[in-house]
Amino acid sequence: MGRGTPVVTRVVRVLRAAAVPVALIGLTALAGVVLGRVYAGDLLTRLVIGAAVGSVLVSVATRRLPSWLVAPVSVAAMAGWTLWSLRLAANHAELPGGLLEVTADAARNGIPRLLTAMIPVEPTPDTVLVPVVAAWLAGLAGAEVALRAGRVLLGYLPPAGLYAAALYVVGPNAEPAVGATVAFVAVAALGLASPASTATAGDDPAASLTPRVRAAVRLRLAASAALGVALVVGLVAVLGPVVAGQVDGRPVDPRRYVEPPQVQTLDENPLIRISGWALHPEQKLLDVSTERSGAPVPPEPEPEPEPEPDASSGPADTGGGVRIRLAVLSDYDGVTWRVGATYRNAGRILPAATPPRDSTVGTVRQQITVAELSGRLLPAVATPQEVSGARVAYDPASGTLIRPEGLTPGLRYAVTSAEEHPDSNLLATANVPAGDEVARVLRVADGVPDPMRRLAAQLAEENGAPFARALAIEQFLAEHYRVAADAPSGHAYPNLSFFLFGPRNGGGQEGTSEQFAAAFAVLGRLSGLPTRVVVGFRAGGQGPVLAGDAYAWPEVLFDGLGWVSFDPLPRPKSEPRPVEEDFRPTPEDPPPSEAPAPTVEPSASPEPVAAPNGPPGSGRPSTVVLVGAGGGGLLLLVGALLLTLLAMRRSLTRTRLVQGDPGQRISGAWREVTDALRLAGRPVGDDLAATEVARHARRALAEARANASGGDATDSSPTDSSPTGSSATGSGAPADEPAVDELAALLNRVGFAPDAAAADQAARAAEVATAYVANLRSARPWWRRLLWSVHPSPLHRARQSRHPN
Repeated sequence: MGRGTPVVTRVVRVLRAAAVPVALIGLTALAGVVLGRVYAGDLLTRLVIGAAVGSVLVSVATRRLPSWLVAPVSVAAMAGWTLWSLRLAANHAELPGGLLEVTADAARNGIPRLLTAMIPVEPTPDTVLVPVVAAWLAGLAGAEVALRAGRVLLGYLPPAGLYAAALYVVGPNAEPAVGATVAFVAVAALGLASPASTATAGDDPAASLTPRVRAAVRLRLAASAALGVALVVGLVAVLGPVVAGQVDGRPVDPRRYVEPPQVQTLDENPLIRISGWALHPEQKLLDVSTERSGAPVPPEPEPEPEPEPDASSGPADTGGGVRIRLAVLSDYDGVTWRVGATYRNAGRILPAATPPRDSTVGTVRQQITVAELSGRLLPAVATPQEVSGARVAYDPASGTLIRPEGLTPGLRYAVTSAEEHPDSNLLATANVPAGDEVARVLRVADGVPDPMRRLAAQLAEENGAPFARALAIEQFLAEHYRVAADAPSGHAYPNLSFFLFGPRNGGGQEGTSEQFAAAFAVLGRLSGLPTRVVVGFRAGGQGPVLAGDAYAWPEVLFDGLGWVSFDPLPRPKSEPRPVEEDFRPTPEDPPPSEAPAPTVEPSASPEPVAAPNGPPGSGRPSTVVLVGAGGGGLLLLVGALLLTLLAMRRSLTRTRLVQGDPGQRISGAWREVTDALRLAGRPVGDDLAATEVARHARRALAEARANASGGDATDSSPTDSSPTGSSATGSGAPADEPAVDELAALLNRVGFAPDAAAADQAARAAEVATAYVANLRSARPWWRRLLWSVHPSPLHRARQSRHPN
């Protein structure tokens, strides 16, 4: 009996000494449990628990070492655990690359990828690095403060901060962590309630004391423990209602503050790449290997019979063919179709989409190797469920994938997709959804050409059911237009209007699948159908995918069936009918009673055409008429050009002297003077000061007047001391000769104090500049005065000053 007592005592001492370390491990591990709720699988939780255990045990094992040695030892152990965790996560996610490459990438992008990752987050190196390191540091800090310094409550702060950070990162993406929070409080209370939680695992320090002192010490320790428990209970009682009141509140999602991966213009609107690919159909873009399983592939529904392989028709779908989707474009502003996606970093497993109730779903597995396809969009069969071999970002709304780093030749990845096949027997009676959920794919931008509206109304006039309307649009496009590989790119309203109604002999009524799909989607929206445009590839299940396999097709959303694709491309070996045969004229045409009477064609008379011996010139205009008409047209053209230059020169002067603040108007007046000097053949350099330019302007005016009156320009030059620049010519100078020196002084004032110029000073500057230009122009010969107002030099210099490059 006596021998068992020391053993029990030692066990009790060990349990008491282990209370605080176990509490620290539990508190840190609970942060991993909370954060793991937004991760796929339990790998992240296990790695955080390992970090919590390792950090606390290292601190316990090194308690007898100096405090300055503990941190280096623990950090070295943390580095080993972190590297092992990154390798485990990389193998779990099947990511290529060595450990050094994976670690460097995770260190650079850990935080932004964690906050932009799609829920559930796959545990990859860049999404586990930050939680693992944070858990280890929290355990280290908490253990050092609680165990070495004996401040247990203060040592709880690092794990509590980590737990709060985990709650914040999870945000509204999981249910409230009520159970984990209760467990966190319970573990903390147990650590505080241990009466020997701060003692070492050795002998009782009160054992050498007298019984009375020992009893007092133990009573004091018990009172401290009871006070700690009471404090925790009191905090729970006070803060409990406040915390409980926030349970139903929706927390803030930190992902809203982090910008997700972005794409370039070609990835936002890949529709414009169709025409370029059509011109180089032999370019190899991809290598594909396809396997199908699950639901059998049903026959194509009636609205989209596929053309046979033919150079003049769209891509064909053979028995083993597959549609590989590059991007889904849902937004149209009248100029450009765009993806309009918000991409979130995703792991191998993508969020599962709910298939339409009236569709069958088969599984498609593809191995894809990138050849010459560029950009960031990642091709895949709709709807992707799992991607391995490439880091991806995903937009669930459109099902579009991107690789943020961009595609590179030789990139190889595997995609597993859920291929949906709607029940074609239900299409004829299916309805289309409406409301705010589909407003994006029903929106018609302003500026629709009237002929397009009339065509959509005509096609929908006798087709009340949504499927019948879609089928009517598909058939109209397939029967009246032809595919042209060299058709220019463009799908704005003017481009589509020319495609639909342009003259056939002038390039109209033909285009690539870009115009066919865009026209279908716009006409569908005008008739009330929710539509979108898809860009992708049609190829066999095995082998290369060439640029000639790229095409665009429209899709319509039906209730219960999901998105159904249509094929408006013309059928092979079919000659399109002119649009005018089936597109009725505008309803605004006047009724027959108001229309002018038809002109009766005269009887055939061969004389004007077939009489070669008729009078000379009877069948064509005379030479005099042709010369006169040509000369008159040339004079009109020259006159129009001169009037345009005159109007532009006057507009430039008015802009300089009237518009803008006083400083700008004074500078404009000065430019009028310098332009006048250039027109007079007396240009000034840009390196001269304003006073030097004013002196040069006075001298130029004096010389011009002397030349005009036949006097001596040298004798008639004004002196530099003349503030008004008056001339000493024989004819005398006018008393109101413009004071260019005053204008130069105003310009200097604007240069040193731009805000000090007043409106009256600007008016005075305009008056001086106008007077000087008028005087200098009047001293020129008459023919130079005529050219003065239409000379383009001031316009050219004004444009250069606005666009120096």
